Amino acid sequence: MSTTQSKSTSTAKQDWAVGLTMFAAVMLSITGILAILRGIMGIAEDDVFVATPDYVFQFDLTGWGWMHLILGALAFLVSLGLYKAALWARIAGVIIAGLVILGNFLSMPYYPFWSLVVIAIAGFVIWALCVVRQDATTALYGSPPEDV
Repeated sequence: MSTTQSKSTSTAKQDWAVGLTMFAAVMLSITGILAILRGIMGIAEDDVFVATPDYVFQFDLTGWGWMHLILGALAFLVSLGLYKAALWARIAGVIIAGLVILGNFLSMPYYPFWSLVVIAIAGFVIWALCVVRQDATTALYGSPPEDV
């Protein structure tokens, strides 16, 4: 009787772990796509963004565009690894989401609401990737996740 109870508890935890990993993968994909679009906007036309004259971190808006484009592409590529529950993707996902938060914080005067939304999404990604245990992601995949 207690074995059945522990199996269902273990299954529930594994289901949550798989769900959180998939949540992080989807949200990191969305974050990556949004950052790519923001990067294209910054590269194509500087007129889209409002320039703040006395901002401490003054960069050319085309430079901000390239930064967001590169971070977005990396975030999207890492999210593809998260769909396979790869350990390297979880580690890289936390790093990339942290860089996305930093980049959006630094460019907040140009698009404040957009930056806050992307910061919140990236924060959820970091939370989801940090609370998932490595052994729990085997519930969906049946074999240990890729470590390479």
